[in-house]
Amino acid sequence: MQDGPETLVRPHHDPVISVTEPVAELRKGSVPRAAAALRTEAGLARLALGVAALHVVDDNFIQPQPGTSAADHLAGGLAQTAFFLLAAWFYPRFRPGLRGTLAIFAGLFTVVMGIGEAGYHTRENGPSGDDYTGLLAIPAGFLLVGVGLVTLWRSRKGGSLVRRYLRRAGLAFAFVIGLFFVLYPLAESYVITHAARAYVPTPQLGTAFDEVSFTTSDGLRLEGWYVPSKNGAAVISFPGRKGAQKPARILARHGYGVLLFDRRGEGESDGDPNALGWRGTRDVEAAIAYLRSRPDVDPDRIGGVGLSVGGEVMLQAAADTDALKAIVSEGAGVRSVREAVHVAGVDKLIFTELFAVTTLGTAVFTSDLPPPSLTDLSAEISEPLLVIYSAGGQGGETISRQYYDSAHGPKELWVAPGGHVGAIDAVPEEYERRVVAFFDDNLLEGR
Repeated sequence: MQDGPETLVRPHHDPVISVTEPVAELRKGSVPRAAAALRTEAGLARLALGVAALHVVDDNFIQPQPGTSAADHLAGGLAQTAFFLLAAWFYPRFRPGLRGTLAIFAGLFTVVMGIGEAGYHTRENGPSGDDYTGLLAIPAGFLLVGVGLVTLWRSRKGGSLVRRYLRRAGLAFAFVIGLFFVLYPLAESYVITHAARAYVPTPQLGTAFDEVSFTTSDGLRLEGWYVPSKNGAAVISFPGRKGAQKPARILARHGYGVLLFDRRGEGESDGDPNALGWRGTRDVEAAIAYLRSRPDVDPDRIGGVGLSVGGEVMLQAAADTDALKAIVSEGAGVRSVREAVHVAGVDKLIFTELFAVTTLGTAVFTSDLPPPSLTDLSAEISEPLLVIYSAGGQGGETISRQYYDSAHGPKELWVAPGGHVGAIDAVPEEYERRVVAFFDDNLLEGR
């Protein structure tokens, strides 16, 4: 007996679901949405603000300056990043007038970020490190400015012709005021804390010198030149290895040892630049320690000559240490709002407002606080002091007279011709006579 026809039982399978299909669909949909977003005002502004934030992160945390780390920029880097990210997040929620104003000011500042740092370094040495994101910030900044201008123009339609033009005139006036009193000092503080001379100038000291290096108390390696002493005394010529060569040549001719070096963040030295010299005393103190270690230098015969910001740094160094036995401060002026409030006359109002913003910006960009007022510090100077300034100088350098008045040690004052640190060129023979005689009297007397 044969069995009936065999029944084939097929196993039951659930329908196959491909996980790649929705992902592919998502990708297909996201690209057009992203492209559509970038065609909007908010999308373009957010893109540009994101590029600015990228450069801030790159500059502060990913590729900081040699000798520094991300921890050195923590407060300032986070504050800058937060500003750009919050601006991008809240941008669509603002009214058109505020959106346009924000875009223009943030755009101009972003252009300064790119040109003032990456543009300068690229021109001098070619791009490297965070210069690439800095160069990318330049077109991003111009994009923001364009978005802001279009937004403001579109938002100011309607109403009578007279009312529209009065409103635009008011906006233009407010923009100029904001440009001068807010954006300019803020942009200046960014440049002076991010860009410094990127090369070592040609030595023109008129005599043989040694290549030297030494380390600051905060671990930065500084590079410089030293002319050995022939009379047992030595002078620090500060800042840098360019303008400081002029007094260095004079002193070397008279037998003095002379030390010139790249300050932090400049030339071949480590660190972040700060043209206001807020941490410059650490550099000078390291230079003093180097000179005291040399066999050709008497540790009790070390002096300093400072030009412009170097004059300000020398004043603070003289107040902080008694290792400098004679100090020449030439062209010292205002380095923060703490000095600006002491400027005399009507200039006080402008200096105070401008330096309030510059001080705030510098504090953020360096994650640092401004040093004490030089007017107060000068009262602690008891070593011999020669103060030189020009009545027609820059940066409020007439305040040098207050520094002179405050010092209570042996002191001399010379109101010199030639403009800001220009006496050495305007009256070279008198300059040499005064400066050399000052150091002779205070570093060589009794030998």
